[in-house]
Amino acid sequence: QVQLVESGGGLVQPGGSLRLSCAASGVIFSINDMGWYRQAPGKQRELVAMISNAGSTNYADSVKGRFTISRDNAKNTVYLQMNNLKPEDTAAYYCYADIRRLAGSVFSYPYWGQGTRVTVSS
Repeated sequence: QVQLVESGGGLVQPGGSLRLSCAASGVIFSINDMGWYRQAPGKQRELVAMISNAGSTNYADSVKGRFTISRDNAKNTVYLQMNNLKPEDTAAYYCYADIRRLAGSVFSYPYWGQGTRVTVSS
């Protein structure tokens, strides 16, 4: 079994910062892409940022210049540094990982964390 456990959410004032972490554990051979999605009340889940195992990154236009995604492959962990937070960043943030569990298989599968809530309010 594979688990993704997120941490770091909370309440922050506009202009503030938070750092989210997500650690993958269990039977894991390798991890391809890791990333973060978010879902605000009444809205669809959207991509925030993604990072490949080689370090290539992709960001939603709404967070470019404010958020930074990184990963520690030795720890199977992905991070999201969020600066200059705005009220519109308020959402549940979900960790994502594309995981290959077995060395003898070429297949990988998507896994999701349980979500961590970020609230930006004065």
